[in-house]
Amino acid sequence: MRISVVDVGSNTVRLVVADAADGVPLPVHTAKWRLRLSEQIRPGGPIPEQAVGQLVDAVTEASRTATRWGAPDPPAFATAVVRNAPNRHEVLRTVRARTGVDLCTLPGEVEAELTFLGARRWMGWRSGPLALLDIGGGTLEVAFGRGRLPDFVASLPLGARRLTHEFFEDEDPPSPERVRALRRKVRHQLRDVAARIRWEGPRTAVATSRTFQQLGRLCGAAPGRHGPFVDRQLHRSELQEAITRLAALPAAERAHLPGISAPRAAQSLAGAVVGHTALKLTGIKAVTVCPWAIREGVLLRHIEDGPSWWAEVARRSGEAAAPDPVQLRIAATSG
Repeated sequence: MRISVVDVGSNTVRLVVADAADGVPLPVHTAKWRLRLSEQIRPGGPIPEQAVGQLVDAVTEASRTATRWGAPDPPAFATAVVRNAPNRHEVLRTVRARTGVDLCTLPGEVEAELTFLGARRWMGWRSGPLALLDIGGGTLEVAFGRGRLPDFVASLPLGARRLTHEFFEDEDPPSPERVRALRRKVRHQLRDVAARIRWEGPRTAVATSRTFQQLGRLCGAAPGRHGPFVDRQLHRSELQEAITRLAALPAAERAHLPGISAPRAAQSLAGAVVGHTALKLTGIKAVTVCPWAIREGVLLRHIEDGPSWWAEVARRSGEAAAPDPVQLRIAATSG
């Protein structure tokens, strides 16, 4: 049996096709279409018509590719770049009408749950009480749990792209005052969530997302070509040194550093500040950079709970109101 998932992010549309015969989503084909939606949208502004057309084309091709690989009708979701757009409903209706794909947006708390599941399955039960950090373009997701699904999740407006627009858009490289101002905001937003993580006392901490993967590479972790099974650790002290390196360079020059890609170079500094501040406030000295995240979480839920669970998620999430700036939830059960 093959299954697939389509993920519309701030920079790319990604497709993963996986074999699921043995209960584990083993990838057989991956593809991506670079849209750079975040570069076409002003903070708080709508998704422009041209970008919608590009999104439609990419989702159409992703759906066709999934069908060719024997995994038709993939669940498809869009993250904060679409979720927070004022014309979100129109964009979703357009994609559905022109592609036949039921694209939906997920609340940040649901993204955190699915990402936690992917990390839990990758790390295994030996990891014990698990804390998760995931830095996206628009939001930071934090989760903690002892079981399959998290006991606690938070989605905060601390995404790397969002904060770069807010603090660094007109300074490249930014002044030390701007960097300190950003850190103050992150500390303020994270204070209560970090206190909860400290109180829980996780045995293991993991970080997911392209931002953490690139920061890990910058700090000396093995490159992606070494495969997913290489242990990759990111230490708080190394991340502090990375902030110093990134802050001294304009975005164009950051792209020459190990692991930092050109599309994410501008937001790499904000991502590093968020990551370091989160680790410091939670008392976490190091995280494992986990290769499984939200896409694997979606595939795992499909395998473990059947395809009907996604229909309910799409029904509840696809037309829901935009999320509050801060979303917190304590689960009734850890699953």
